Formats: sequence, structure tokens, C-alpha cells
Amino acid sequence: MGEIPILQDIVVIFGCSVVVLFICHRLGIPSIVGFLVTGLLIGPSALGIVRSIHDVEVLAEIGVILLLFSIGIEFSFRSLLRSKRLVMLGGTLQVLLTIALAYLVAIQLGQEPSRAFFIGCLIALSSTAIVLRVLQEKVEIASPHGRVVLSILIFQDIIIVPMMIFTPLLAGAEGHTGSSPLMLVVKALAVIILVVLTARYLVPGILYQITRTQSRELFLLSIVVIGMAVAWLTSQAGLSLGLGAFLAGLVISESEYSHRALEGILPFKEVFTSFFFVSVGMLLDISFFLENPFLIAGGAVLVLFVKSGLAAGVALLLGMSSRAALIAGLSLGQVGEFSFILSRVGLEFNLIDGDLYQRFIAVSILTMGVTPFIMSAAPGLAERMSDWPFLRKYKSGSYIAMGENKHVSAEALDDHLIIIGFGINGRNVARAARASNIDYRVIEMNPDTVNQEREKGEPIFYGDATGEAALHQAAIKKARILVITIADPSATRRITALARRMNPRVHIIVRTRFVQEMKPLYDLGADNVIPEEFETSVEIFTQVLMKYLVPREEIDKFIDEVRADSYQMFRGLSRRTSSVSDLKRHLSDIDVCSLRVDKKAELAGKTLMETDLRRKHGITVIAIQRGDRVITSPDGPSRIEAEDTLYVLGDVEHISRFQKLIKAGKK
Repeated sequence: MGEIPILQDIVVIFGCSVVVLFICHRLGIPSIVGFLVTGLLIGPSALGIVRSIHDVEVLAEIGVILLLFSIGIEFSFRSLLRSKRLVMLGGTLQVLLTIALAYLVAIQLGQEPSRAFFIGCLIALSSTAIVLRVLQEKVEIASPHGRVVLSILIFQDIIIVPMMIFTPLLAGAEGHTGSSPLMLVVKALAVIILVVLTARYLVPGILYQITRTQSRELFLLSIVVIGMAVAWLTSQAGLSLGLGAFLAGLVISESEYSHRALEGILPFKEVFTSFFFVSVGMLLDISFFLENPFLIAGGAVLVLFVKSGLAAGVALLLGMSSRAALIAGLSLGQVGEFSFILSRVGLEFNLIDGDLYQRFIAVSILTMGVTPFIMSAAPGLAERMSDWPFLRKYKSGSYIAMGENKHVSAEALDDHLIIIGFGINGRNVARAARASNIDYRVIEMNPDTVNQEREKGEPIFYGDATGEAALHQAAIKKARILVITIADPSATRRITALARRMNPRVHIIVRTRFVQEMKPLYDLGADNVIPEEFETSVEIFTQVLMKYLVPREEIDKFIDEVRADSYQMFRGLSRRTSSVSDLKRHLSDIDVCSLRVDKKAELAGKTLMETDLRRKHGITVIAIQRGDRVITSPDGPSRIEAEDTLYVLGDVEHISRFQKLIKAGKK
């Protein structure tokens, strides 16, 4: 059997990728950068190990098709409509402003108008793969800047399709397409309409019948056939295979089987996409880079600076705070992977020449390579830059929501609760506060959420709590408790430190994702840090023990012991000196809480002397609330009535036992 040259190249590519990716993982560098470096090392301008470059490019084309296919599957018109303001307005502004500025610069450098416009299109796109990977690792997808970045990237993923359609028209390449520009547009519209109708009426029924067979192989094969059929249809109409792949994914996305389809196609996409990024790295001519290092480095810095500045400006126009806008801008400064796809189309139609193509490849790879490091430094840079004079007025965002609702007035606030963030956790805290007649205010950075909730009468306003203005507006100096429920770890730490500085007496409760984030938060001044990771484990073992029919009393006891031991250990990490005026902070084993007396409780109707709570249960009643009346420092003859709220002092264990006794109706 004869030798298969491509097989040797595949082994070399994957073998080198494993080594490079392992090193990148150790250094915290995204895998895409590792693939680019692999291509650079094994390419013709470096070690020259890979011989069948054309065959690698064929595999890379398959990777591009699968990448666009998966983007189409993940795309949803319904999700687009939910964030339509950020996607359509933010994405349109970012892309158009970048194209316009790049066009002007290219014209000044002597480029023809069509080429200048195409260069603008190349630069306007950012790297969805790198940016989203870093945001996911930092758990910042749901943060204010994460929402803006994600929305703009979604728009860029959509706009690449019309860019690929109109690139031949931009070049005036009627001969290449075999059709006039008008006919090409008509064909594109016809294909899109056909795809929409197919997605709506034909594909769901077919997939339903296939899934009834319970055959994984048949389902996956059907997905592949649908994808290839749509891609072939678009190529027959004179359009690109990439557009066909995207439309095929769109057909699948509108069915209820999209997640299963994506799960089946994902391994193939990961493998073939790696060939694409390796092939991009192989395109870089190292000798060209070494001959023009300052030109390439200067171009990369210019692209990063211009794109970051424009994206940050768009985020400010959307009403974001200066800090969130700057982080979003710094995250979008690089050139993206879809720009490489578009550049090949432009090279085919002579919109860029070989020399310009090499400059573009070198600048793009350099911007992608430094992106993870820029995003890691972005929060610190944004905090310092937001103090610049012309950005200082945007510290809390330009979206005006204060003063438009009587519920958000800060003048009469005193001893109230402040909630930062209005996601699931924030809503539940607000609901509990409302049910208990506790005065509270909510600070939220999603203007749509602010508008919707304010119409319902919620005391909520728009603001960035990482700045003093928003906390001051919520009367932080007179608040009793501050609850932070946002998903941005960096912003959470900044808010904690700022709130502690502005009000040393406020009790700060912080929700965080992971246990390892607790120590920095305690060091910054948090009183209670609730890690979701820890509480999730508590819920899991609770469900396990219940399934094994362990008595509920034993489960509750175990939960109390675990929480007491673990949280005491975590609190021991804090080095902050407690205030003597705060009894709970000064005495870690002492707790103060309120307990409501049940109507059937045997305590009801008895005096404190008769119950002898201090001797029997280690509990001291320091106050009794009866309706609107509060009895402070009650003595022995003071009587406990049904529906009273007892404010008791004692250690955590005694209070826990006493609470169970009240529920059981015992003395």
C-alpha cells in the first residue's frame, strides 16, 4: 500500500499541537493562540516540516465550514431579540465606525476606495473564540462588560455572512461569479427565503421522525446531510460554501433538536477548526516579519488602540459606565478569525495583494496573541483610566434612571438594605425584604432591567456600584446591610472595598462563585461571603442523604455542623480587625437573631422568668417586638405573647437548638 503524504502531515500537526497547547495551558494562553504558534513553527517559513500545504488548506476549509455551521446552530432569532438593543445598535456602531476610520486611513495611505473599504471590513471583526474563552474562564460572561462584548461579537458573527456575499461585488468580479451583481443579490435572497421556509416547515418534521428511531448514528448522519445539501445549494447559486454552512446551521437552530445536533457536530468542529488556525499560522512569512518588525508592531498597536477606543466609545454611548466600557473596548481590540476567512476571499478577487496580505496576517496574529494578556490587565487599566478628567463624569454611566421614580429617592433612606445586581439572587433578596417590610434599594447595570422593574414599582436605579456615585445615591453611609450578587469577581472585590471605606459599619454580604474567592473578599472587608460552590455541595449531599432515608433531623444537624465548621474556617482567613461596636464581629461565637413565636408555642403567654430561657437554653432575650411596639431590655416579669418577635443573643448552636424547640412547640 502506497504512502499517504497527508497522513504524515496530520500526525506532525497534531503532535506539535499537543506539545504547544500543553505549554500554552501552563502559561494560561488560549488554545487558538497555540494553534497559530504551531502553524508558525511547522510552516514553510520556519521548520518546513509540513509538505502538503494545499492538503492542509483543504482540511482547513472543512474547518471553516464546520465553524460557520456551528455558529449557525448556536444562533437564535429569539436570543437576538432579547438583546436586540445591544446587538443591533452596539454591533452596528462598532462595525460601521471601525470600517469608516480604517477606510479613511487606507485612503490616506494611497489605497483604492474598494480596497480601503475591504480593509475596514477585515479590521472591524474581532475574535469570538479567544474573547469568549477568556470571559468564560474569568466567569465574566454575565457581567456588564461581558454582555456588551457578547452582543457585539454576535453582530460580527452575523455580519460576516453579508460581507462574504458582497466581497465579489465590491471587486466588480462579474466574471468570477458568472452573474451580474443584481442577479447575485436576487439569488442570495431566494436562497435565504428557501432556507427560512425549510427551517420553519420541513426540517422539524424530518428530525422528529428521525429522533423517534432513537438511533444516534441516523440522527448525526441526517444533520450532516442537511448541512451539505444547503451548502451545495448555495454554491450552485454562485454563493460561498461558508454562507451555505451558516444557513444550514440556521435551519437546525430553529428546531428543538439544535442542542443535540451541536453536541454531535462539536468534536468534528474542534478537530477541523484546529487545522484552520494551524494553516493561518503557516501563512505567516517569518522572513517578512523579521524584515519589517517595527512596521508590523506599529500596525498591531494602531489596530489595538483604534479598535479598543471605538468599542469603548460605543459602550459609553450605550450608557455603560466608564469602567465597564473600557474593559469591553480592551477586550475587542484584536482582529478575529473570521477576518482570515474574509481575507482569503479578498485575495481571490484581488482586493488585497500578496504584500498587504502578509502584513495583515502578521498584524492579526500579533493582536490575537496579546489579547489574553490585555484582557487580564483590563480591569486594573480601566479603574485607573476611569479617573481621567474626560471619563470621570461617566463613572456611573450616562444612562439616566435616577429621579424618574419616586421609589429611588435617597433623601429619606436610613437603616436600609442595598442590593447590588438584580439577577436571580438579587430578586430573591428583594422579595424577602419586601415580604418583611424592610426598606431596600437596588443598583443594576442593565438599563432594560431597570426600565422593566421600575415600571413594576421596584426601587431600582441604573448605576455602576464600582464608583462612589451609585453607592452615594443609594445612601450607603446610612445603610445597615449591603448585599452584592453580581457575577463579576473583579467588580465584586472593588465594590466590597469601596463600600467598607465609605461606611465602616455597614454589614456586607457577598455572593461569589468559588470558595477560593472568599479570602480576598474577607480581606477587603466583607462580613459574610456565600460561595455558590459550597452551598451547591450542601444541597447535593442533602438530596443524597434524603434518598437514603436518613432522618431529616440528622441531615439538618449535619448541615449545621458543616456550615459552622467551614464558614468559621473561611472567616478565619480574614485579617481585618473587627469593630468593637459590632458585637457579632467582635465575638465570633455569639450571634444575634430574631425568632417569631408560633401561635401554638408553649412559650406563648409565659413570662421570661417562667421560661427560664437563659438557664435552660443558654439564650438571652434582648428585645421583644409586638406589632409596632418594641420592648427593649425585657426583665423577668415581661410576658411573651403569640406572634411576638424575640431578638435573642447566644451562640450559634444554642440559637439553632432553641429555634427547633420553638418549631416543635416545646419549652
